[in-house]
Amino acid sequence: MRADAVRGHLDGLLLAVLEHGPLHGYAIITAVQRRSGGALELRTGTIYPTLQRLERLGYLRSSWDAVGERRRRRYELTDAGRRALAEERAAWREFTAAIGSVLNPAT
Repeated sequence: MRADAVRGHLDGLLLAVLEHGPLHGYAIITAVQRRSGGALELRTGTIYPTLQRLERLGYLRSSWDAVGERRRRRYELTDAGRRALAEERAAWREFTAAIGSVLNPAT
């Protein structure tokens, strides 16, 4: 799938995979890939700046998690993040309905 197809929807994708609990960056990338059936492959250079921006907006909070000798930052949704996810889903439904009515008009 083209990278530009994800543009504009990345916030919603990241918020959605964090809906069921905290994950670290690589697990988020893996979850998006798995849930999309392999169609979406996100790059770390895209994910981490977006996660940081979502945290600055108050949609996520992060904490450090130690795994053996490695430390990883885990991200989780805040209440504001859950509201933002609901808004993303509503906007997505409106968008797909509008595009669908153009591409597949009812006769």
